[in-house]
Amino acid sequence: MAGQMVAFPSNGGTAQGYLAKPASGRGPGVLVIQEWWGLVDHIKDVAERFAAEGFVALAPDLYHGQATSEPDEAGKLMMALNIDQAARDLRGAAQYLLREGSVTSRQVGVVGFCMGGQLALYAATVAPDEIGAVADFYGIHPNVQPDLSKLKAPVLGAFAEQDGFVPVQAVRELEAKLRAQGVETDFKIYAGTQHAFFNDTRPEVYNESAARDAWGRTVNWFRKHLQ
Repeated sequence: MAGQMVAFPSNGGTAQGYLAKPASGRGPGVLVIQEWWGLVDHIKDVAERFAAEGFVALAPDLYHGQATSEPDEAGKLMMALNIDQAARDLRGAAQYLLREGSVTSRQVGVVGFCMGGQLALYAATVAPDEIGAVADFYGIHPNVQPDLSKLKAPVLGAFAEQDGFVPVQAVRELEAKLRAQGVETDFKIYAGTQHAFFNDTRPEVYNESAARDAWGRTVNWFRKHLQ
């Protein structure tokens, strides 16, 4: 991979993340938020894919060095996540991108998957001045309850029809709440798909056509909203 690990300030401390830049060296900024596995190669690859589309992408390491491929361990890491620390890391990551020198947009986008999808919404509520667009892929975290009244950024949603973690009814309720407060939304529930359908390292749930469509929608969403 062409990117590199970087350190950035996080409310008096230091956090790390994987930074990938386009060939031009400059572009709009995007945060890529991990699944419950941690900052694994798949998430780094997603950052590289954004770089290939012309974005400067940063994937912050919210587990601070820990990662796993075991579902039981991933669940423990997710539940042990310090939400206040995550908020500081997310704000710090957004501010780092905007100050880093290669980002051309006034605000950054944020996209997250599974746990990261919920944290993407959360990031937009704790850093509303820095974040200008959100993409939520089947977001879920029982301990992360974003204050949606603080959310200003437009939200794109990509959800699975057959998701045992994020039921269709919950998706519809989230969409209705956002629209009720005037937030621009573009939600899509992909028929016949399961949770984590975007993750091409998990053949048991990966859905190529849905993943391709959701990717295109996300790239276009950020191009539209990040000036």
